[in-house]
Amino acid sequence: MKRIMFAVLGAISLSACAQAPQAAAAKTDPVKPAAAAAEAPKGAAPKVAAGSADARAVDAIRTLSPNINIDKVGAAPMPGFREALAQGQVVYVSDDGRYLFLPGSGGALFDTQAKRNLSEDTLAGMRKDLVKSIPVSERIVFSPPNPKHTVAVFTDVECGYCRKLHSEIAEYNRQGIAVEYLAFPRAGIGSEDYKKMVSVWCAADRRKALTEAKSDHGVAAKECKNTIEQQYNIGQRAGLTGTPMILNSEGVQLGGYVPPAQLRQALDKLAAESKTAAKPTAAVATPVGGL
Repeated sequence: MKRIMFAVLGAISLSACAQAPQAAAAKTDPVKPAAAAAEAPKGAAPKVAAGSADARAVDAIRTLSPNINIDKVGAAPMPGFREALAQGQVVYVSDDGRYLFLPGSGGALFDTQAKRNLSEDTLAGMRKDLVKSIPVSERIVFSPPNPKHTVAVFTDVECGYCRKLHSEIAEYNRQGIAVEYLAFPRAGIGSEDYKKMVSVWCAADRRKALTEAKSDHGVAAKECKNTIEQQYNIGQRAGLTGTPMILNSEGVQLGGYVPPAQLRQALDKLAAESKTAAKPTAAVATPVGGL
């Protein structure tokens, strides 16, 4: 639920390089959402008639973010929806209060009853298929002997938070997380950044070359047949606008930089939710939350 809340507010940036580590961790931490919601004070809202469509719209927004300030609510330009202004953003809520549509930040449709980001469900499936198209042999993998989880991380050798994540790669592995790096030279194809990543992928020991490139130790310039451009294009198609971007095995985006222990907690939670949702008797009672 906390992941949904921040998506609604547009507070999660795909470019963790623009965030402080503590802020990035807080925004991607899905642990104890109920406690966080309980502690959050209610924000301001206009007076609305009890039981009205406007009241249901306010309640729907508050379900996802109790402390958000709602400045205005009223009829939407399209039938069957209410329009609200919340924290400077336009939000559309179905008259029954179930569906919430956020047109900004790429657009997202939420089911407030099931606590699902319906847009993310669709995007996750697309990302999963896109990542599958990159051969495993073209990924730079850091893995423990028997990983509990595997994540794909679109990375860049110059990005500060990509470097921070990689500096803790041993701890991610100790947490039982295998990291499969994919290339995303954020400066673009043909840039110096791109050339460095080509050199890494063309190195005899890619793992060593990537570590050296991210540590400013330099990497020998090399050229070879490579898939850097393919990986970059796939990153763009997956909706990546900055690095790093972490995806679980189902294509669910877990944010930018996330500390090792918190990432393990998030992955455990998603895995547990997925198993519960797969049971017919529990699918409705315990839905899977979106990012």
